[in-house]
Amino acid sequence: MGAKTTNGLGETMGRISLYASAVIAAMLLILSYAPSTRADTPAKIRDYYIAAEEVDWNFAPAGKDLAMGMNFNEEQEIFVKATPRTIGSVFHMARYFAYKDKDFKIRDTNVDPSNGILGPILHAEVGDRIIVHFLNRTSVPVSVHPHGVLYNKASEGSMTNDETSMAEMEDDALPPNHFHTYVWDVPDSAGPGPADPSSIVWLYHSHVDEIRDTNSGLFGAMVITAKGMANADGTPKDVDHEVFTFFGILDQNQSLFLPRMVAKLKIKPSEQDHEDFEESNKKHSMNGYIFGNQPMPQMKMGERVRWYVFSLGTETDLHTPHWHGNTVLVRGHREDVVELMPATTVVADMVPMNPGIWMYHCHVNDHIAAGMMGRYQVLAQP
Repeated sequence: MGAKTTNGLGETMGRISLYASAVIAAMLLILSYAPSTRADTPAKIRDYYIAAEEVDWNFAPAGKDLAMGMNFNEEQEIFVKATPRTIGSVFHMARYFAYKDKDFKIRDTNVDPSNGILGPILHAEVGDRIIVHFLNRTSVPVSVHPHGVLYNKASEGSMTNDETSMAEMEDDALPPNHFHTYVWDVPDSAGPGPADPSSIVWLYHSHVDEIRDTNSGLFGAMVITAKGMANADGTPKDVDHEVFTFFGILDQNQSLFLPRMVAKLKIKPSEQDHEDFEESNKKHSMNGYIFGNQPMPQMKMGERVRWYVFSLGTETDLHTPHWHGNTVLVRGHREDVVELMPATTVVADMVPMNPGIWMYHCHVNDHIAAGMMGRYQVLAQP
C-alpha cells in the first residue's frame, strides 16, 4: 500500500515537473518573439527638426511628357491641362520639410531633387533613439505617425479611441502653429530581419485624417540599418547610393485643400462633367511627379545602389515598379519588376552595369497611361 502511494506521488511530481518545464519553455518562446522595450540608454540620439508647410505643387513642371520626350497628347492632357473646369497640374498641398535648427529658421536644402514631394529621409541604427521636433505650420491639424519603430502613446501621432489621458493625446492632432516632440526607439524588431539586407525602410505620415493627410502630401521615409552596419549618419556601410521612390495615386479629390482649389475655378464642376473632373485630379505619380517629370536619380556603373520603394493608398494602388536596363536583387531573388501593395515597402539592391538613361515606371497599364513613369541615369565610370 505504501509503495503504491509512493509511486503515485512520484508520478504526480513527475507530471508537475513536466508541466513546469512546458510553462517555462512557452514563456521563453513568447519572450523570444516579444518586441524589445524602450531602451534606457540608446546607442545614439538622432534629432530631426521637421515642419509641415503648405505649398503649391506642380506634378508636371516641365509642361511636357519627359518620359517620351514629347508634348502631351489629348489623353494625357486631362491630367495636366488647366481649364475653366479643371485644376491642371498645380495643386495646393502640404509637405514635411527638414530644418537645421531648433528655431526652424534654416531649412535643410541638401536634398536629392529626385525625392520630390517626400518628407525628409530619416536614418537610424538599431539601438538608437529618434527624436522628431515637429512644428505644424499648416492651416490644418496634422501629426507625424511612424511605422515599425517603438513609441508610447504620447508619440504615436494617430487619432485613436485608446482611452489615454489628454496629455498622451496631444501628439494625435497638432493645431496650426503648435509644436510637439516625438520620441521613437529603434529596437531589434524595427531593424532588418534574417532575410533582409543591411537596411530596411519604413513609412511615416500624418494620421489625423489619414486618407486626406497623405493624399495632401504629408508622408516620408525612414531607413533603419542593422546594428554595426551604419555610418555615422545612419546610412548603411555596404551601400554607395540610396534611391527613394513613392509610387502612389495622389487623389486630390481627397485633399484637405480641395475646396480651396475648387473655389478658384471659373466654372464649378457640374454633375455632367464631375466624373472627368475627379479623374483629372487623380495624379498617378512617382515622388509627386507624372509623365517623367521627376528629376532623374543618378548613379555610376558598379556602384552598390539600394532602391527603397513604397506606397500608400487604396485598392487601385497596386503597383509593379519596373527597371529597364538593369536588374535588382530582392530578398535573394533576381528581378526587374517587383510587387508593391498599399502601405508596403520593398528594398531592392542594384549594381548597375549598363550605362545610359533608362525608363523606370509602374507596369500596370492604366497607371502607365495616367503618367506613372520616370527615368534613371547610369553614368559610365570615368
